[in-house]
Amino acid sequence: MNFNNISFLISAASPKDFPVNRLPEIAFAGKSNVGKSSVINRILNRKNFARVGDKPGKTIHVNYFVIDSKAYFVDLPGYGYAKVSQSEKDRWGKLMEDYFASDRIDLGVLIVDSRHAPTNNDITMARWFLDSGCPFVVVANKLDKLKKSEIEPNLRTIREDLELPENCPVIPFSAEKGTGRDDLVGYILRAVKEA
Repeated sequence: MNFNNISFLISAASPKDFPVNRLPEIAFAGKSNVGKSSVINRILNRKNFARVGDKPGKTIHVNYFVIDSKAYFVDLPGYGYAKVSQSEKDRWGKLMEDYFASDRIDLGVLIVDSRHAPTNNDITMARWFLDSGCPFVVVANKLDKLKKSEIEPNLRTIREDLELPENCPVIPFSAEKGTGRDDLVGYILRAVKEA
């Protein structure tokens, strides 16, 4: 799969906007300031294909990108810190529920901050992935900000707090340095092949 052959398809504001043409869907979720766009850009080896915002909460719809006519990368709205109204947060929540209920996800990618224990929102998102029954991986981003001695205990905390099953990988990742990119790409390619 050629990750250089990518184009933006649609910004879906409601389920009726989800693409009719079915391709395997790789869904990326994470809180507003966790570096979701940076992770997507690292996978694609692009500087700024997915917009990196100076203000968290830039992604307000379900954004679809087509990869090499073989799969969709689906950028879900960030949760948590975004300074938006409660009604807007409620709209995002409903959109996310509709997306998870639509049974479209071939691989979920939950991005968390490796420096901190998962937030309640991270735990809720992990639950959504688990309840949907789709395979998913957890990407522990910002690894470059940790001391070597902090890595293992932090990854263990993430696994325990999210109550992950044994078969759910936690990938140590640095969007900055590229650590973990090959592992994540491997899971993505396998999911596309098996879809």
